[in-house]
Amino acid sequence: MLVPEIYRCGSEIPHRLLMQENPLATLVTNGDPVPYATRLAALIDSGTPKTTPLVGARIVGHMNQANPHWQALADGMPAKLMFDGPSSYVTPVLYQTDPAAPTWDFVTAHVSGRLELVRDDDETLRIVHETADRLESAFGEGWDSTSSVSYFREILPGVGAFHLQIERVEAMYKLSQEKPDDVQERVIQRFEQDCDGNGRRLARIMRTLAFGEPSLGTPRLVRPGSPEPTPPPR
Repeated sequence: MLVPEIYRCGSEIPHRLLMQENPLATLVTNGDPVPYATRLAALIDSGTPKTTPLVGARIVGHMNQANPHWQALADGMPAKLMFDGPSSYVTPVLYQTDPAAPTWDFVTAHVSGRLELVRDDDETLRIVHETADRLESAFGEGWDSTSSVSYFREILPGVGAFHLQIERVEAMYKLSQEKPDDVQERVIQRFEQDCDGNGRRLARIMRTLAFGEPSLGTPRLVRPGSPEPTPPPR
């Protein structure tokens, strides 16, 4: 992925938050005649310390073994997981200049590495169970999966679980960095009025990264290129 320097962020804290808040990723591997691509929930393994660099960390995921993509996977195969964050259109009206051109602001993180297919039932069950619990905790209504563990065991023969050892991370934060603070502030305020949620999520990220008018935001991290920030409170 081409990531211009202006859209990079030196800290991995936003990368981790992006992956945690948008766990439905796209797994991509080589295929014939075109690459395979499968949407699935992918999570940084729970055993990975939060202070560990992403390179070297492990991601876990699973898919239906009936998926032809699963049949094409092999141990050691290179793969990429693409985590897409919020995105939104930016109207040139906000620039208050002429001529101008529209654009699209977005955040995304791509992690690449090697696959290890899980052949152990206990590890497959752990991945399925943990994925259900962590997603429910983050996005659900407090559902308790305890009574469903036996059901998870029943469906294991149809589940293909995997580990992906991260070897490379590419993250892009295209958030109107090329514009002056006052224009960024207008973009943020426009996003904050967005009724579908994507714009509001982008606005929150821009505030967190200290874009817009410094006196109006409540930054907890720093702009790309600045020194390593202090982790935000959880």
